[in-house]
Amino acid sequence: MSTDRLNKENSHNLLSNDQHRSLPIQKKMESKMQCSVSQTWGPKMPQGLGLEISTHPMTMRRVVNLIIAMERLKDGGSESMLSTSFRDESLLNIMMDSIVEEHIVFERSSTPPDQFSRTGVYPCNISDSQKKNLILVQNSMELHAVMLQGGSDNRKVLLNMSTYVHPSPTIEARPVALCIKDTDFYLSCHQEDGEPTLHLERVEDKTMLGTITKESELLRFLFYKQDSGVNISTLMSARFPNWYISTSEHDNRPVMMCQESAQRYQTFNIQRQS
Repeated sequence: MSTDRLNKENSHNLLSNDQHRSLPIQKKMESKMQCSVSQTWGPKMPQGLGLEISTHPMTMRRVVNLIIAMERLKDGGSESMLSTSFRDESLLNIMMDSIVEEHIVFERSSTPPDQFSRTGVYPCNISDSQKKNLILVQNSMELHAVMLQGGSDNRKVLLNMSTYVHPSPTIEARPVALCIKDTDFYLSCHQEDGEPTLHLERVEDKTMLGTITKESELLRFLFYKQDSGVNISTLMSARFPNWYISTSEHDNRPVMMCQESAQRYQTFNIQRQS
């Protein structure tokens, strides 16, 4: 017999002997694992209730939920499960009561800026609740509310409405700024003789109104647009709460600021123009 053949047979015999010796060891290890699992889980579960563990990866939160549920079943659940009133819903309630909720907390590096930020600008037509339109009186630089007759629509002014995001999202009203279209004149509200009054104020650099803080003097240009119906809104001063843009009961009178209790028209039909 050749030397190569002898070497192959010897190698095969050695491998077979190793495999035979490893089989009892493997069986003993499996037996120990089974005993270990049986001893670990068996006594903890109530009679008639089995536990199945999936092979899916478990997060630490799921492991904690499982342990708490098992402890509750072991401590007091076994007696209730022997009752005829115990149902699947009862077991589900025990499991749900054991769930550990996970709360994610985001830490802010700094507080959000306390400012109004402009989001857009669009032209709109404004008339009061009596369908009076706004016109510009050049010699006094005032807005008047006038009942225009047919063919005189060219006298009414359109306003560019700038919309803003309020720093406090709980506020329902929308901050806006109002500028006469094709001009630099903005409506503003500031005190005169101790009372809030409405003015037309020229703003040549409109970029300065891009962001407005609550403490800024520019707050006089902002009004809270509160909608109460389709295209029906009130316009309250952001600087002076409870003071509203209003029109008179009579025709061709100035548009002014007033308090809510005043006998003036304070609602406007605001229609966005294309």
